[in-house]
Amino acid sequence: MSTDAQKTQLLLKHDLLPRDLRKIDKGYDDIVPLIVIREKSILLSILHVKALIKSDSVVLFNYDGTNSDNKLIENMSEKLRNSQGDNLDYEIRALETIFAEVVDNLTVESQIHVTVVNGILKELENDIDLAKLKYLLIVSKKLTQFLQKATLIRDLIDEMLDQDDDMNELYLTEKKHGTQRSKDDHQEVELILETYSLHCDAIVQTIESRVNDVRTTEEIINIVLDSNRNDLMLLNLNLSLTIMCLASMLFVAACYGMNLENFIEEKDDWFWIVVFGSTLIGVVMLRSANKKLGRLQKIQLTNR
Repeated sequence: MSTDAQKTQLLLKHDLLPRDLRKIDKGYDDIVPLIVIREKSILLSILHVKALIKSDSVVLFNYDGTNSDNKLIENMSEKLRNSQGDNLDYEIRALETIFAEVVDNLTVESQIHVTVVNGILKELENDIDLAKLKYLLIVSKKLTQFLQKATLIRDLIDEMLDQDDDMNELYLTEKKHGTQRSKDDHQEVELILETYSLHCDAIVQTIESRVNDVRTTEEIINIVLDSNRNDLMLLNLNLSLTIMCLASMLFVAACYGMNLENFIEEKDDWFWIVVFGSTLIGVVMLRSANKKLGRLQKIQLTNR
C-alpha cells in the first residue's frame, strides 16, 4: 500500500539509524549504489530502486507510479508469493527480484546507447559535420556516465561476493529464528550474485567497446581535420609565394613606369627584353620557392 511516512516513524519502526535513510532522500545522487545490512533488515539503493527488505516485508521508497515502479511491484509481488514453490527465503527472493529489475534496466539502457553510438559513428564515416561532432560529444558523455554507473553496480556485487560474512548476514529469516549458518554456507545468495555479476560484466564490456570506438573515431577525425588544416596552410603559402614572384615582376614595370628617360626607351627591342627578363626572373623565383617548400613537406624518419 502506498503511503507517506515521517523519517522518525520509519527509524523507530524498522530499527534504523538516521544516516541509513540519507541515501534514500530524493535529490540525492543515485549513481553510487549502496547495500547496507542491519540486524533485521537490508537497506539498498541501486539506480531507481530504493528499498528496505525485511524477513517478512519489503518497503519501496520514492514510489512515483511510473511504469518502471509498477513493473517492479508486479514482478516482486509474483516472486514473493512463491508460486513456483522454491526454497529461497523471503528476503532472498526480494533481493533477487530487485537485482533482476536493475539488470533489465541496465540492459535496455545499454542497447539504446549502443544503437545511438553506432548510428552516429556510421554517419561520421560518410561526412564529418560540425553538428554531428557536437552530437558525438554529447553521446560520448552520456556513454561514459552510463559506463561508470554499470561499473559501480558490478563492483558492488563483486565486493559482496568477496565477503562471506555479508552474504551470510543476508539470511534475515534464519537470523530471526536463531539458526546459525557456517561461514561458507551461502550457496543460494552466491549463485544469484554471480549470475547478475556476469550480466553486469557483459554490459560493462559492451559499453567499454563502444567507448573505445568513440575515442578511435575522435582520433581519426582529429587526424583528418589536421590534414585539412595543413592543406589549407600549404595552399595559403603557395598563394603567398606566387604573389611574391608577381610582385618582383611588377617592381620592374613600376620602375619603367616612372616616366624616367633613358636609352632603353629609344630602342623597341628592349621592351620585349625587359618583359621576358622580368618574367624569367619571376618564374625562377617561383620554382626555387616551390622546391624549398617541397623539401619542408617531406617527413624524414631520422634522428636529425
